[in-house]
Amino acid sequence: MTDELADKVAIVTGGASGLGAGLVRRFAAEGAKVVFCDVDTDTGTALESELGGDTVFVAADVSDVDEVGRVVSTAVQRFGGLHVMVNNAGVSGTMHRRLFDDDLADFHKVMSVNVLAVMAGTRDAARHMAEHGGGSIVNLTSIGGIQAGGGVLTYRASKAAVIQFTKCAAIELAHHEVRVNAIAPGNIRTAIVRKSATGEDLEKLEQFEAKIRQRMRDDRPLKREGTVDDVAEAALYFATDRSRYVTGTVLPVDGGTVAGKVLVRKPGSDGATR
Repeated sequence: MTDELADKVAIVTGGASGLGAGLVRRFAAEGAKVVFCDVDTDTGTALESELGGDTVFVAADVSDVDEVGRVVSTAVQRFGGLHVMVNNAGVSGTMHRRLFDDDLADFHKVMSVNVLAVMAGTRDAARHMAEHGGGSIVNLTSIGGIQAGGGVLTYRASKAAVIQFTKCAAIELAHHEVRVNAIAPGNIRTAIVRKSATGEDLEKLEQFEAKIRQRMRDDRPLKREGTVDDVAEAALYFATDRSRYVTGTVLPVDGGTVAGKVLVRKPGSDGATR
């Protein structure tokens, strides 16, 4: 590690596990003072104990905008500032075979965590950053917000909203030297696919997840499996001065999935077919 975030204060929402925990670990390893929040108190407390030092866990539900503000205030009060805000917390919608079968019961939950919390986190962090020389805000979206598809329609809509909001916020906050960018992970092995299964799918969960993962591999030009570390590396780039002239961008970390369909070559042929 190179201590690229030495003397920086960072927040990671949804940081107790999955992508969030990877971000917390990487930022801490790079010398940052990190405040992270989650609704999973046990896992968050365990990660805080593991990392120690200047890594602080705050139990918070980011679907409540007041809780988001409390996390930002905690970072400023504890460490005297805020330089990097990563709005990572997210939930999946329930997988449905058809739109006709979707009762939209999870709409408000998905939107409150995936969109409202991102907007509140960006706003509250930017208020501080604008008065203290600027900073970097990184919002986690998904390739599901870029590519259309069926299944988890509310989730896809929420992630598309994050992309549009990120670009709008980048324009508005640029004159405050606050940069706002988004990362769109794809085909990263976390629990989010499993959590999208409905009750009846749980009986065949392993087969369900294997099918989804195989489809992801088939659609991915790079055959290496993506990792949490790949996403953390992208977040580190946006968090540092290496991206000081970059704002309003959406960076897919997806092995090339959104670039287009994989071309399949017929055996014995020099040509390529879809």
